[in-house]
Amino acid sequence: MINSVSIPPPLRNLTENKAIVYIEGNTIGELIDNLEKAHVGIRERLLDSNGNIRRFINIYVNGEDIRFLQDKETPLKQNDEVLIIPAMAGG
Repeated sequence: MINSVSIPPPLRNLTENKAIVYIEGNTIGELIDNLEKAHVGIRERLLDSNGNIRRFINIYVNGEDIRFLQDKETPLKQNDEVLIIPAMAGG
């Protein structure tokens, strides 16, 4: 399944400054693995040392937060839109 992945500005240096990349994957976990193969270094920015999605990274599939779906096991269909958003902090 080929899906569009929206890359936030802080990670675009890893994707040759591309805002959107097209990556295959049947699940979010597989998509992250394939994203790493295409853009080395991005996995460590998305996953912690245990392989879990970092607390400050939000990933959405077609507008749905994967934390409320099946997290990294969230299935993907052809042409799903994946959005990666780093959490914002401030005050």
